[in-house]
Amino acid sequence: MNKTLTAASYPRIGKEQAIDLFKNKSILGLGKMADAIRKDKHPQNVVTFIIDRNINYTNICISECKFCAFYRKPHDNGSYILTKDEIFEKIQETIGLGGTQILLQGGLNPNIEFDYYLNLLCAIKEKFNIHIHAFSPPEIFHLADANNITVKETILLLKDAGLDSIPGGGAEILVDRVRKKISPNKISSEKWLEVMEEAHNAGLHSSATMMFGTIETDEEIIEHLFKLRNLQDKTGGFRAFIPWSFQSKHTKLNPRGVYGQYYLKVLAISRIVLDNFDNIQSSWVTQGAKMGQVALSFGANDMGSTMIEENVVKAAGTQNVMVDEKFMVKLIKDAGFIPAQRFNSYDIVKFY
Repeated sequence: MNKTLTAASYPRIGKEQAIDLFKNKSILGLGKMADAIRKDKHPQNVVTFIIDRNINYTNICISECKFCAFYRKPHDNGSYILTKDEIFEKIQETIGLGGTQILLQGGLNPNIEFDYYLNLLCAIKEKFNIHIHAFSPPEIFHLADANNITVKETILLLKDAGLDSIPGGGAEILVDRVRKKISPNKISSEKWLEVMEEAHNAGLHSSATMMFGTIETDEEIIEHLFKLRNLQDKTGGFRAFIPWSFQSKHTKLNPRGVYGQYYLKVLAISRIVLDNFDNIQSSWVTQGAKMGQVALSFGANDMGSTMIEENVVKAAGTQNVMVDEKFMVKLIKDAGFIPAQRFNSYDIVKFY
């Protein structure tokens, strides 16, 4: 392929072709292809973001992933489970700052009963008008397994209690060779995909993620993308894809070396392969605000969240945590785009 193609004229690529592009195409060549597809999908030149807060209801986790610096064992100093009042206070502050969503995630905590989750969701919905984006596939599978019910039953109970959508956490790389080494106690790639399929079938949308930069190969990154594309063909339930690079400080893993150039290549090939995903997020939290701007010319059309609160990536050493609404708008305008605040659905709250 010697010419830049728009999404409309660019045929769907296969796995071998994607690997060849990723390995051999120049970064600028990949960027031009991805940007053309982004322009075709989003011709209005609008870049969106959401105002929300990551609330980690517990940091106790028995998964003990080697890449995680956030978790604590049940009896460790600093381990916690948030009370309803503590969570309510965080939600009230979020709404006061113009937030429309909370991202509610925690560890695989064996000491929390299922009723905690159901009662919490119901209580939030009774008290606040806010979108609940909560419980990654490993958490949902853990709840199903601990309560001897199916994944489908677990999702339906959570949905009835107030769950609105599911985050894409716990995906890491959807290749079990990698998962067995970096997160041996976490669910398999097949089970992660199963949870997402059941959620989509239940009428819940979700996001999808990829954490790269540990021990995976280029080929395994492509494998991850194709597994997501195949499920999206089947269900259409993914609203967005967010690739982000591993942050290694305070963890048990050493990174293989992910720099800005490689991040942009991963972002670009993601836009090219995931032709059935409307939205690709720029990961300014792991890459920094300036690289977040550059990502908007490599396939991204969304800047993600203002991150009123974020604890997991911060625990691994990143300093790029939380920007306010005004700064996010400036970032997008300075990159040459029209800023817009959005809901989880990607419907627009307002333009700037």
